[in-house]
Amino acid sequence: MMKISGLLGILGLGSCASRAPQVVADPGRELAERIAATPEPAVLFVGNSYSFALPQTFKKLAAGRGKTVRVGHSTYGGWTLAQHAANEGTLRKIRDGRWDVVVIQEQSLIPALPERRRGKEMSAPLRLLVAEVRQQGAVPLLYQTWGRRDGDPKLPNDDFRAMTHRLRVGYQSAARSVGGMLVVPVGDAWEREFLASRGHALFVEDGSHPSAEGSELTARVFFEALFK
Repeated sequence: MMKISGLLGILGLGSCASRAPQVVADPGRELAERIAATPEPAVLFVGNSYSFALPQTFKKLAAGRGKTVRVGHSTYGGWTLAQHAANEGTLRKIRDGRWDVVVIQEQSLIPALPERRRGKEMSAPLRLLVAEVRQQGAVPLLYQTWGRRDGDPKLPNDDFRAMTHRLRVGYQSAARSVGGMLVVPVGDAWEREFLASRGHALFVEDGSHPSAEGSELTARVFFEALFK
């Protein structure tokens, strides 16, 4: 199998990943200023099946609260950021959509990996995608997902809260590695529901993907992040 660095080189994208990341001192302010500058924010979601229902759920929720948004997505089941970074369709959407915000979501297990392995699998493609987003004048966001209902099945005695904690740490570390970007703490909101004994309703039967209620909660967190 070709390594991601080799594939990016073939596509002419390797130089983007190697550039020094743009440093953002206050990512929250960056987002707020961008949203305030447009009456109809355009938001692209890049991710996998955890993001399938999110764009339309977010758009509907925003409309119900008096906000008009334009949404788009590049989402494929099970995909990693490395696959998106090497996919011309995803890159074309980032470049051609005139987005204000691009939401980036990694595959559900990778940000919870140990630091060295997480960095090896996530850092280069994230840096490339963020560079592409910023080159188009949009604001990148990281979508912090939630732990699986019973934790990582490959880890003994794991559970939802332990995995959610690892994801939180992983996404925050990833944000720092690209010079600073806002992390939308969806997993934290799911954790609060678990502490209130309402967490199981957020999942479909597989204990991983969001139910309609889970997607609604996720959309609310994004609405708060963008519009506060």
